[in-house]
Amino acid sequence: MRILSIVLLTFCLSANAQPQSIDLEASSGPSLPIDDVVSDHTMQEKRVLTYQPVREADILWKKRIWREIDTRQKMNLTFRNPKMPLIQILNDAVLSGELPAYSAETDDFSMPLNVDELQKSLHKTDTVMVTNPQTMEDEPQIVTDDFNPEEVTRFRLKEVWFFDARTSTMQVRILGIAPILDEYDDFGNLKYSKVLYWINYPQARKMLATQPVYLPGNDKQVHSWEDLMEMRFFASYITKESNVMDERLEDQYSGVELLQQSEKIRQKIFNYEHDMWMY
Repeated sequence: MRILSIVLLTFCLSANAQPQSIDLEASSGPSLPIDDVVSDHTMQEKRVLTYQPVREADILWKKRIWREIDTRQKMNLTFRNPKMPLIQILNDAVLSGELPAYSAETDDFSMPLNVDELQKSLHKTDTVMVTNPQTMEDEPQIVTDDFNPEEVTRFRLKEVWFFDARTSTMQVRILGIAPILDEYDDFGNLKYSKVLYWINYPQARKMLATQPVYLPGNDKQVHSWEDLMEMRFFASYITKESNVMDERLEDQYSGVELLQQSEKIRQKIFNYEHDMWMY
């Protein structure tokens, strides 16, 4: 009974006590709600797994392959995600200095680009005639168009396929990624396509691992762009293999024949691994 009285007395004293001061700065405005059940910090804390070390003596066979990813294909629509397409992620990382970019004149990552050179490749300039309101005469004026991410419909990959004798497996390592911009005329006809710049993929893995990507399925399984590349969750076709004349398939073939030659190269790589296991 005595203990109960003490508890009631303590409660009454607490109720009559003066309220504590409120931090006006901390409660100056309402906090923004999260667009989820809980805040997801997995992507920010994710670490990139290092590649398994490979000795030069263990590589029995290797082949350099160039392929293109057409973002208009159904499987590749995630590359055109309107919230954050891959081209925007790469542009932001390069322009902020987080990731180096290399000239499209060569794909061996030997010519780094500065920010000014990159801006010129991203923004198109044109000369138009504008009427001067004071003299009423037409004068040339340089106009710079804003970069449109939707005009980047393809990405080029440079990769190396090799057979590791120590593990007796065929493996692939992506070396570079290059966005391709399509240029159209005033009537909507394609004039030409140009490579904007090259990104060295090993240098970009850490950045891409922190950028979420939408993949169909369970939304709880958050994947990154690095996951997508390593799982090779994209559709593509081969446009070139290393050769003595450094020629691309489109220099000799077009249309259906080009796709057939692309499939022949893919099948040749598969057959080499199969033959190594058989013999």
